[in-house]
Amino acid sequence: MMIEEISETEGLNSKELYDYQQDDLKQIFQRIEEHGENYNLLYQLPTGGGKTVIFSEIARQYIHKTGKKVLILTHRIELSKQTSKMLTSFGVKNKVINSKVKELPDQDDYMCFVAMVETLNNRLLDEKFEIKDVGLIIIDEAHYNSFNKLFKHFEDRFILGVTATPLSSNVKLPMKNNYDELITGHDIAALIQKGFLSKAITYSYDVGLTSLKIGINGDYTVKSSELLYTDYPMQEKLLFAYEEKAKGTKTLIFNNGINTSKQVLETFQEAGYNIRHLDNKNTRAEREEILHWFKTTPDAILTSVSILTTGFDEPTVETIILNRATKSLALYYQMIGRGSRVLPNKKTFNVIDLGNNAARFGLWYEKVDWQYIFRVPDLYLETIQSDEEIERNFVYRMPDDLRAKFSKSKELDFDVKAKYKEAISKHQRPKVVIEQSIDNHATMCVENAEDVYEARALSRLLEDDIKDRIRRYSYCICKSTPSYVQWLEDDYKRKLSVEIGKRF
Repeated sequence: MMIEEISETEGLNSKELYDYQQDDLKQIFQRIEEHGENYNLLYQLPTGGGKTVIFSEIARQYIHKTGKKVLILTHRIELSKQTSKMLTSFGVKNKVINSKVKELPDQDDYMCFVAMVETLNNRLLDEKFEIKDVGLIIIDEAHYNSFNKLFKHFEDRFILGVTATPLSSNVKLPMKNNYDELITGHDIAALIQKGFLSKAITYSYDVGLTSLKIGINGDYTVKSSELLYTDYPMQEKLLFAYEEKAKGTKTLIFNNGINTSKQVLETFQEAGYNIRHLDNKNTRAEREEILHWFKTTPDAILTSVSILTTGFDEPTVETIILNRATKSLALYYQMIGRGSRVLPNKKTFNVIDLGNNAARFGLWYEKVDWQYIFRVPDLYLETIQSDEEIERNFVYRMPDDLRAKFSKSKELDFDVKAKYKEAISKHQRPKVVIEQSIDNHATMCVENAEDVYEARALSRLLEDDIKDRIRRYSYCICKSTPSYVQWLEDDYKRKLSVEIGKRF
């Protein structure tokens, strides 16, 4: 079976594929020729690389060459509709098997079917339902484990799984158990260089995540995320980050929880910004109206709850804000990918990370060894830094406007780790480091104030610096329980206030 070269002149519905897509097509059809119908192949290509275009052309050519039918599986109804539309544009007559389709009396009229996994599974459990003469199964977003239940129905077919991230959503069900081989397409960096994707400019803001809990799905729970991200300091940090790096740009904000998204809506509305909220409780009409507003409003801000991670394409997005943390590599790439589409006047886009995600997974465009992840996913997952490890590397930098308030002081920085090592070498109590830090902060406040009231007011502006010093001290003494750290912080502030009073 030879791959066909596609050109715009071949037919009314033909599409022209890029060189890298043609190359991947050839590799996939080589496997189909070599292994026949009893083989499971996994294909990886980044979000924005044109996976739907490629597998639509695969379906067209496969039907033409073999005379057998193609079944395409998705996990969301929106993706089924989009896939059906793309197939039609390729001249592939297809039928969507949705909840309304109970039987297929007209199946001889179609060579391609598109179905949601749950709907098809329910139909196949009914012995009366059968799709005849299917030779190729294509699975979109194959990293979702919901597809695994269907493998038993198609053991003698050629199965092609397609994904941007070949890492199973369930660590206990690795993809290598269901797929014989992985083929990787061009990586993100290559697609950026060739001009097919925009380059991401990432701004990371350190966030303490140790209060977050891990759920049974392996990701942070909505409940613990809501507690952190609805808190006033986090909302303030989000607004500050937007105003500092993305003000006036079309912005898409991802949250973990409806309450968080609604709090974001309120925070930005109070600040006078043009913002809307979208979640899965909105009606179809409301969703369409909101997305139309987002598309046509240059400075629009849309806050959402993961509903737009797949099946959503709005090239005019200029900024992605991750107002959440995730343990899911797939979700990380999906969220950022929503901003990667290229336009004539858009070669870059902003990514504002408020969940330490870049520290956890690496920058979005950095090279990833997907073959290694496919072969030994458990070893890869073990190499991902924990939140505690990430936070140990946080570097607090006093903002310039705050630093200006202490302009009369020469020593604003205090190296806790170095002071601790010095104290230990001199056989001093570790607590002497805290005392030295309090002395440094008291000096800063007194040197830049006219009276005790002004000095104590300045001390209250040092809260983030105090938190950072206490955190580093707790790492040095290997005592970092939340209650102990909080006690140290409260005691520090009390002693600082007393020390300032003594000096006046």
